[in-house]
Amino acid sequence: MVELGKVERPEAESFALKKKLYCIANVYPIPNAPDEYTALLDRYWSEAAQQAEKLEAAGRIRKIFCENLSVSGEKAFDILSKLNERALQFIKKKVEEGAVLLPIESEEIFGQFLDWGNCLSIVRTHEVFTKILEFYTEFGEKRIEHAKHTIESNLLEGEAGLLIMRDEDRMKLQLLAEIEIFLVTPPSYDDLLRWLREKMKDLR
Repeated sequence: MVELGKVERPEAESFALKKKLYCIANVYPIPNAPDEYTALLDRYWSEAAQQAEKLEAAGRIRKIFCENLSVSGEKAFDILSKLNERALQFIKKKVEEGAVLLPIESEEIFGQFLDWGNCLSIVRTHEVFTKILEFYTEFGEKRIEHAKHTIESNLLEGEAGLLIMRDEDRMKLQLLAEIEIFLVTPPSYDDLLRWLREKMKDLR
């Protein structure tokens, strides 16, 4: 993996013929969140966009892969507008600059993954929880494998792609070694995680 600060112009040229994937951790808005969180979220996405654009010294973004999308075009934009408006703003900017937004989810796999996850939140008995967890884990693994295949089969030699996905899922991808991974890590990301941890403590 490559750190942002090390991508200077001379080194960036050495990546010209390689496959590159710029990775942004997907952070979502929270309904009725305090102003403090909203301000942190806005700062995070502004910094993430700025860092990703600096990384384009190694190659302009041509393919965009974003979690939760099993469709493309305007339908994808409609879904993103409901899930994460800040991510949508950045993606639209890159599409206007010539990038293509590709669906990374299989509708069948992702649908069952969500359904089993919803079942986990309402189950009452240990036996049923264990059985549902097996299905949830199975479709979670299928989902990651589908995403991995989509990225590897669509990212061409010399191309740069953008992946927007939660960190915990991105780390499971295990992409081919020929794909250079660039992590976008804005300073505000740690602030967001710290804020969320503190709020979780308050709920205990």
